[in-house]
Amino acid sequence: MISQPLKNPKAILDKLGIDSLNAMQLEAQSAIHRHGEVILHSPTGTGKTLAFLLPILAHLEASQHEVQCLVLVPSRELAIQIEQVVRNMGTGFKTNAVYGGRAVAKDKDDLKHRPAILIGTPGRVADHIRRGTIDPATIRLLVLDEYDKSLEIGFEAEMAEICAALPALEKKVLTSATRDTDIPDFVGIHDPLILDHTDAGRSWLEVRIVESPTKDKLETLSALLAHLGEARGIVFCNFKDAIQRISDHLHAHGIAHGCFYGGTEQRDRERALIQFRNGSYRTLLATDLAARGIDVPAIDYIIHYHLPTREQEYTHRNGRTARMDQDGVAYILRGKGERLPEFIPRLRVEQVQPASPVDGPEWRTLVLSAGRKDNISKGDVVGFLTGQGQLLADQVGQIELTRDEVYVAIDPGAIERIIQDLDNQKIKGRKVRLTGL
Repeated sequence: MISQPLKNPKAILDKLGIDSLNAMQLEAQSAIHRHGEVILHSPTGTGKTLAFLLPILAHLEASQHEVQCLVLVPSRELAIQIEQVVRNMGTGFKTNAVYGGRAVAKDKDDLKHRPAILIGTPGRVADHIRRGTIDPATIRLLVLDEYDKSLEIGFEAEMAEICAALPALEKKVLTSATRDTDIPDFVGIHDPLILDHTDAGRSWLEVRIVESPTKDKLETLSALLAHLGEARGIVFCNFKDAIQRISDHLHAHGIAHGCFYGGTEQRDRERALIQFRNGSYRTLLATDLAARGIDVPAIDYIIHYHLPTREQEYTHRNGRTARMDQDGVAYILRGKGERLPEFIPRLRVEQVQPASPVDGPEWRTLVLSAGRKDNISKGDVVGFLTGQGQLLADQVGQIELTRDEVYVAIDPGAIERIIQDLDNQKIKGRKVRLTGL
């Protein structure tokens, strides 16, 4: 932890490349400063993470060397996302994320020097409290981010255990994309200030119904994706078993895509999101796990391949597009004879016109076997690729650093040569292995 951590909101926004906060973020910042209990309802993609982080930072003490703020989240992806946001803010306050699927030994290594902000899934945080890895008595600030999702997927017991172990809380902040979930008694909310922004960002969403001439929608899906061309979007499915069948069909039609659903290895899920973010994939096949709490760029559309069974799922899926004052489209694929749920509006049915296959993605992803733990920076990576690798600047795209690896978007025509020329070469005095995804 540095001696003078950065707390100035204007300086932090400059670091993030953000000109100003939106109305929800401004109201949340003021409310969290003034009130001990705040409940924030705002759609996915409206900036809730920054809305609670900025005021929380103002309440952190640089002289304290134990965990001061705990952020509980429903998924490992959201934990990683928030951790990265804090790092990008450049505040100087140590931050770590802990979650299931990650080696406990890595957690212990990170937590030897206590972070000021600990982000984690309820199961893993409860485990660390039981082990004594962290001292809950020092935690003064609690954020339950997407609390309704944590309850929905079965974390209630762990959340109750954690809340009972926090005797020194001064502030509680709860966030949700919807306003229809009861708050359990164990959270200890007595007189909250409720901020309701659930209607924000809805007016730019267009909903279209696309009808398949058969019950099987695969051909209609591939035709629709070809028609959408270079647009970027998520195809939502109800069942993870169906994703493999759809994926095989898209591969056969030359449509590059990633897959994101529960049951896959954590590393594979993280890599699918990275490739989607950096443009190696334009399409992501996903279950409702991707409807909330993942870090993806602004997308042009979502497709309901399977009809959602509940209105809440329909709302959260649609919330992945038309975000932050941008337009978006939600396509509903309806099989022959398939009835729409009552909560889906009755709209004019469209047919998909045949379209030529689009060109492949603009980028492919290169993986370097070194990361933040090796003090590798994005500048080091660019210098390595443009210097030793003789790539042009416009042949290198988005770079993402994780603890152990670096992911770089590379001109597809150059990636094989780069692997051949630079594999096992040194960057900052360390040999790195290169692989392509």
